[in-house]
Amino acid sequence: MRPLPPQHDHARAVALFQAATIASLVLASALLGATAKGATSTIGRTWPIAEPDALSEIEARTARLPADMRAQFGPRSRWSAMKAASLTPATVNRTRNVVPFYTLDTEIRLPDGKVLYPKGFTFNPLDYVALPQRLVVVRPRDLAWALQTARLSDFILLAAGDARDEDAITLSERTGRPIFILEERVKQRLGLTVAPVVVRQQGKRLELTEVRLDRRGNRKDATTTPASERRPQP
Repeated sequence: MRPLPPQHDHARAVALFQAATIASLVLASALLGATAKGATSTIGRTWPIAEPDALSEIEARTARLPADMRAQFGPRSRWSAMKAASLTPATVNRTRNVVPFYTLDTEIRLPDGKVLYPKGFTFNPLDYVALPQRLVVVRPRDLAWALQTARLSDFILLAAGDARDEDAITLSERTGRPIFILEERVKQRLGLTVAPVVVRQQGKRLELTEVRLDRRGNRKDATTTPASERRPQP
């Protein structure tokens, strides 16, 4: 048999080395797996887990709560989160426009520290966002009118009512229609003063259609409203 050229000897040596390396890795993996089944090895320093298990902590705190929370918090009508902003009843039918300017109460900086917008900067949010749905704002006594007036895509906002009026959650459950609370900041931002009122975006402004209703919840035409401000029922 003729001897192999030197380059062939080198290639065979590399192949044997690779095969031996792979075999040793496979064997080492098998040995580590067998060892893991029998015992746990510790390499380096270890510390016990200090953080409690989140699920166990939630379960423990829940177990300490009373079975009926209503006795502790009282009726929903007294919850601070259920307090709506108050609006007076509309006495005339009129339509007016509002620009919902907003003034920054703090400066906005870029990641490099450069001031992007200074404190006190005033802008119109409608320059950047759109309000696709209308807002129908009513007091609880006029909810039936709002349910007839609002489209499926509209939001119904409930202003503060009398002490005997039901809360927004109860009315939502009864009517099957989502009803939201009119927050004080929303009232101020939209420039609301009376209810019922239908708010919709018209270009860069908000159009507020204030509606006078009689005691039966029907729209009542007001003779004191200028003809230029009269609008058909929204």
